[in-house]
Amino acid sequence: MTESLAAALAHVRAGGGRAFVPYATAGLAGVDAALLTGYQEAGADAIEVGIPFSDPVMDGAVIQEASRRALEAGTVPSDALALVRTARDAGLSIPVAFMTYLNPVLADGVATFLDGVVDCGASGMIVPDLPVDEAGDWLRACGERQVAPVLLAAPNTSPERLLAIAAASRGFVYCVSTFGVTGSRDRLSGSAETVVSALRPMTETPLIVGVGISSPGQAGAACAFADGVVVGSALMEPLLTGDREETLARARAIGDRIRSI
Repeated sequence: MTESLAAALAHVRAGGGRAFVPYATAGLAGVDAALLTGYQEAGADAIEVGIPFSDPVMDGAVIQEASRRALEAGTVPSDALALVRTARDAGLSIPVAFMTYLNPVLADGVATFLDGVVDCGASGMIVPDLPVDEAGDWLRACGERQVAPVLLAAPNTSPERLLAIAAASRGFVYCVSTFGVTGSRDRLSGSAETVVSALRPMTETPLIVGVGISSPGQAGAACAFADGVVVGSALMEPLLTGDREETLARARAIGDRIRSI
């Protein structure tokens, strides 16, 4: 049986490891069950699957373009659920967390949406435009279904809000490494460690850094103080030119670096 997101990431940390969570946009050409199982073979501990939305306010140019192409191809949320279900049938055994925005959730209805998440074999949800102080109903609905609600903490989040985020997040806290949207960057921002350090006394939930992790070196640097990394744009970029082998090569290189720590 596949471990839940919370159990799997807690297990990685308890063993002294760091978690690797690669991202893929559902519906983009090249994102299929074989890619997700390829991530698993590259050393992923969990996978973040993006459900495309027309106004992805957290995302930069690469994932915006990936989402645009997926939507243009007719992708709807049920296609993302079907992707995970197919990957499970193909041997995917690590946890999956979906990332999307609030509108697609509300369009289906919270209960219906989350029931679909559970049915396809996923166990986590990231909804970056739902603030913690408005998330009460969402958190209760996730808890009833044992879906881990992953909340985001940014460099300018106040201590009071960090406490609320730390208390509400399950699976992991998504520590945003820098100001701005997703996308590759030349170096790891110093604010990433600031976010993690502020949260560390507040929670036992794994603290995973995302946004701007672009290379094995940056992943290794983040894992020196965090419990793992999410990598998105650096892996989606080659797929925009049809180079899935490069995406998997990058995933393997990052996975190897994290496992060497």
